[in-house]
Amino acid sequence: MDVATAAATDANTRTQRRIGLIIPSVNTFSEPQFNRLAPKGLGIHVARARVAGPWKRPLPEMAGEIATSAQLLADCAPNLIVFHCTDTSMSQGPQGEGQILDIVRAATGIDAVATSRLVLEALQVLGLKRVMLLTPYQSNKPIIDYLNASGVEVVCDVALKLEPLDFGKVTPTQWAELALENDTPDIDGVFLSCTNTTQIEAIADIEEKLGKPVVNSNQAVLWGCLRRLGAALAPLPAMPELGRLLKHI
Repeated sequence: MDVATAAATDANTRTQRRIGLIIPSVNTFSEPQFNRLAPKGLGIHVARARVAGPWKRPLPEMAGEIATSAQLLADCAPNLIVFHCTDTSMSQGPQGEGQILDIVRAATGIDAVATSRLVLEALQVLGLKRVMLLTPYQSNKPIIDYLNASGVEVVCDVALKLEPLDFGKVTPTQWAELALENDTPDIDGVFLSCTNTTQIEAIADIEEKLGKPVVNSNQAVLWGCLRRLGAALAPLPAMPELGRLLKHI
């Protein structure tokens, strides 16, 4: 057996659970972040779809593309598929979010969850009801509407109005500075919304400086997947860089 074959065999042996991510075609941050942060034994597999930025459109027009991406992921037999775009899944509202998951399940026969639902679960587990919302989006209205409908009040929101390919230009330090600048006593936590940013690297810094919990889209998805699949991966390592949320698996 040559070195490459041995390495591939060892990797497959060590992979005990797999998650499949349907990510926006413009996303350049989710893959490296998940592969860096996923604990040993959790395989990360990605398919792209044009569902965000200039290609975001009514769900019926995206349904075929979502189904195709899900089917491509199904070929590697993931245990769970995530529709991984906060803005698009929240823009559809709770009902539309359910329809997206129905499309994925019907196309694959595999259980599915959306980033929006895992973010909401994270906010609820941390007891966050009045949050600061920080995003790179043009507008936060779809996110605010989704959170309000789910019982979470957005006390302060900042949308940086960036184009999708510029989302990653905001550094972790800048995200932390935004949180510090906008904090008020009536805010009980921070939601950093977007899967295509450096936000996840600012979590620990913001929590230390504000003394308040922080939820980010990629962090919430990794956490939610570990809650569902983590028993097969135990014991899980401590992940202090991902903040208080990871203590609730």
